[in-house]
Amino acid sequence: MAVESPVAASKAASTAEDTLQRKSRDAAVISGGHLVARALKNEGVDTIFTLCGGHIIDIYDGCVDEGIRIIDVRHEQVAAHAADGYARQTGKLGCVVTTAGPGCTNAVTGIATAFRSESPVLHIGGQGAQSQHKMGSLQDLPHVDMMAPITKFAATVSSTERIADMISMAVREAFNGAPGPAYLEIPRDVLDREVDIAKAVIPKPGAYRASTKSIGDPRDIERLADILVNAERPAILYGQQVWTARGHVEAIALLRELDIPGYFNGASRGLLPPGDAHHFDRTRTQAFANADVLVIVGTPFDFRMGYGKRINKDLTLVQIDMDYRTVGKNRDINLGLVGDPGAILSAVAKAASGRIKADKRQMRRQWLKTLSDGESAAAEKLMPLFKSDSVPIHPYRVAYELNEFLRDDTIYIGDGGDVVTISAQAVRPRGPGQWMDPGALGSLGVGTGFAIAAGLANPAKEVLCYYGDGSFGMTAFDMETANRFGVPYLAVIGNNSAMNQIRYGQLAKYGEQRGSVGNLLGDVPFGKFAEMLGGYGEEVRDPAQIASALQRGRDSVRKLRRSAVINIWVDPREYAPGTKNQTMYK
Repeated sequence: MAVESPVAASKAASTAEDTLQRKSRDAAVISGGHLVARALKNEGVDTIFTLCGGHIIDIYDGCVDEGIRIIDVRHEQVAAHAADGYARQTGKLGCVVTTAGPGCTNAVTGIATAFRSESPVLHIGGQGAQSQHKMGSLQDLPHVDMMAPITKFAATVSSTERIADMISMAVREAFNGAPGPAYLEIPRDVLDREVDIAKAVIPKPGAYRASTKSIGDPRDIERLADILVNAERPAILYGQQVWTARGHVEAIALLRELDIPGYFNGASRGLLPPGDAHHFDRTRTQAFANADVLVIVGTPFDFRMGYGKRINKDLTLVQIDMDYRTVGKNRDINLGLVGDPGAILSAVAKAASGRIKADKRQMRRQWLKTLSDGESAAAEKLMPLFKSDSVPIHPYRVAYELNEFLRDDTIYIGDGGDVVTISAQAVRPRGPGQWMDPGALGSLGVGTGFAIAAGLANPAKEVLCYYGDGSFGMTAFDMETANRFGVPYLAVIGNNSAMNQIRYGQLAKYGEQRGSVGNLLGDVPFGKFAEMLGGYGEEVRDPAQIASALQRGRDSVRKLRRSAVINIWVDPREYAPGTKNQTMYK
């Protein structure tokens, strides 16, 4: 047996003592970056989306210690969209961390998208050291002033001891009423500084939140129950907030309990599967014109709703929203309720349960049948377009094939202009949370970040993103990020080599000679892009080949564990009805 020398034993003892002393010292102090990570963990954050920068590296060190996953992307816009998408998919706080200057400005579109979509996202940004304030430090910009208009809360953290407290404050605001993003700027010296952990303000998890499941005024619950009990032709539109607040179970229970047709927009698409007796989508105009009671839940009277002008003036209009400022905005209402959609709908269902008389119930069923017949007629009218064999491929044919291709577990993401607008007339997600779109801001380029987030949040589900060729070109390089982190997805492109939604308006206004200015793109065989990244790519020009190409893409994602691109060449002369009517501007 080897005998350890006295010198070696002495060195080992000294090393062990040094390690104990360092651990003791480290236990007594904590850096700003580690405070950030600890505060994020308190908020339930398990993943951050980021692009590295010298101002923020101590946050990474803290996240490693706290077990928070770090997803680094190639462009901050994708990081912000991914944080938004992660919040939408998980129902928890999304988090994006960017360096100062261009790191922040690159993320602006993603934060603005989350703002208009009411998505809870915390954006943590770097800044030059306080000791260099107003001296022109690297990447110095007035980030807080820039972010304030597109966030619910924006502030600078001026002391290391307050980092965790300020994060809890920002997140509290992100979930106050209708959710939305918050921004915190942390100067580099504040982030890197070590402080006595006993002096740091670290709120206890779960000890600084009030319940947000409010039903508002109980008397209004009774009023709405009375309105619905006495209605003959009621209808309900469920919007983004129903899914955001995870009130979908209560929302569907109300439809079934009271025999009311349901319409869905935004993230509420998929709350009911296609074919369900209470699921409607092609007869919204008919319902809004002929209903005697209409309840709008969790969506504003914005351009998507014609600012409320497309709703019959003579019906009883009820609006439920998480934000008081939205209720009655742009359109007078008969009753407004502010609170949690699920809690309100559950209370209304309970108050109305068993009160509908037989004659009213019969009227409801006839109303449902009338709308169901209208749905069938509308679908039949679209069938020639859905099954068109024309070449170049009709975009309606692509939309139809996509819907036929979806599985029960497919998360569908739409990222584009006209081709994606058309897809909304055909694609019917099979379950809650399986539809994602840019929302009211209409941002292009959301798809790649959303796809990464959807894959991370739902590793057992399939992710399919349908892009326009214009939107694909904006953020496609982060497909490599999806591959790198083991969340490959199927990208389908409706390629018309143009920004076609805008092109139509230009052609109509200025004619052929000037209508093509600024909106034509090159003919790019994007299938080769996937091959460059080690995945499968295919070009499709024959409508009869769409289904088989999609299946080959699906199979390759599973086998190669790399994203696939199916590039479908669609007719640039075909446009969505809304584009032709320019409804987005009316």
